[in-house]
Amino acid sequence: MSERIRRAVYPKKGGPGSIRIVEGEIGPLAANHIRIDVHYAGINFADLMMRIGIYGAAPPFPFTPGYEVSGTITEIGKDVRNRSVGDRVVAMTRYGGYATMVDVHPNQSFILGPKQSLESAAAMPVTYATAHHMLVHLGGIREGDTVLVHHAAGGVGTAVSQIAAAKGAALIIGTSSASKKKFVESMGMHHITRGDDFVAQCRELTDGRGVDHALDPVGGKHLLRSYKALAKGGKLYTFGGSSAVPGKRPNILAALWMWWRLPRFDPLRMMNSNKAVFGVHLGTWDKDEIMREQMKELVKMQNDGLINPVVDCVFPLIEVAKAHTYMHDRKNRGKILLDCRD
Repeated sequence: MSERIRRAVYPKKGGPGSIRIVEGEIGPLAANHIRIDVHYAGINFADLMMRIGIYGAAPPFPFTPGYEVSGTITEIGKDVRNRSVGDRVVAMTRYGGYATMVDVHPNQSFILGPKQSLESAAAMPVTYATAHHMLVHLGGIREGDTVLVHHAAGGVGTAVSQIAAAKGAALIIGTSSASKKKFVESMGMHHITRGDDFVAQCRELTDGRGVDHALDPVGGKHLLRSYKALAKGGKLYTFGGSSAVPGKRPNILAALWMWWRLPRFDPLRMMNSNKAVFGVHLGTWDKDEIMREQMKELVKMQNDGLINPVVDCVFPLIEVAKAHTYMHDRKNRGKILLDCRD
């Protein structure tokens, strides 16, 4: 007899209220997969963009979102040798994480240490892998470097602050709303209020030089300002388009306006200033071995106490619409999780 599973489903484009909770059978486990009893699933801004219908890497509707989960292995396929029933793991699911159970290939999972909580582990894969990919894999961050990150109080922002500090960054600058100033500063960042001239302030804080790394999830004309905040030899990472999502429902005009205002970088000027621009989208990254190496390092960093994922709040799976609304309203300080346990 097949096991029962509950999951959140996006039936079509829409606001948070369009999400449905459905129940059904999960079916037999593939021989080369493991089955995880999901305790927590992470929510990411990409999930909101998928629901609205402006995320290029999303599957066709209807589907269950969810890039990351933590939980306990309840079953292993007959061909699996490197995992055991009862192992506590964190896993990258790509899709399907908003559910009480999920099947993944064992290479997508990482065994946790005895002191690592399932709650904090679920807050790590997407945001910390994104931050690590930008700063370490692409950026080769060095001791003494300076970093600017926007939406500093969110999941990637807090991950950037901890990874950059662990790698010896001399200065980490974070922009956010004024209401999140104390939180951003508590994470070891110099705070700049959203809407202020962060280009001028970055130059002032670096003796006119500019920052070595600028991480921008906003897009549109904001991206060019982040580029101008760079020092010679600096690196800009664009990894989102939050300016295209001003509300809870699809807004094609906002998305088109953001796209229209995207900067066109001049290769000759980039060459003369030795600046670089990286586009980062882990949803389309297909070099799995590099991703596994990054996740192994992150799990070790967490186990060694070098990083400590910040969890803002946890919503039960049935309140997933409230969780999305909370993120739409930019209330979170750190990660939002879903509690998927029956």
